[in-house]
Amino acid sequence: MARTTNSDTLPFVESRYELGMLASQRVRDLNGGAQPLVDKKDDKLTVVALREIATGKLDMNEVRHEFIQSYKETPAISDGDESLEITEVEDPKLREIDAELEETLLEDAKVVAEEGEDDVPDSEEE
Repeated sequence: MARTTNSDTLPFVESRYELGMLASQRVRDLNGGAQPLVDKKDDKLTVVALREIATGKLDMNEVRHEFIQSYKETPAISDGDESLEITEVEDPKLREIDAELEETLLEDAKVVAEEGEDDVPDSEEE
């Protein structure tokens, strides 16, 4: 794949907005040491992430889950540091909404994946 376009990636995501979010998550993963699923060549990690999405080699449900988890608050406390106190900062209603959102995103992703298995469009030249 010489050049990756939005139309190459859209069969694997629901919108361009989601594409941006998930590609940025994949770039963070690659920066963190994840192995690229496509030949990296001399491309920037952004291009590598988009190529991974366009080839369909990337598990989009896993990337969606990682993206959601990356925005959840987790306090970092080192062992032996008793001066820090963990306090509950989240409203229970916010936790409930967050769980519903994550469940809806995963259900929607399954529906899109099931629909896409039967009818995968051919790449179109622009």
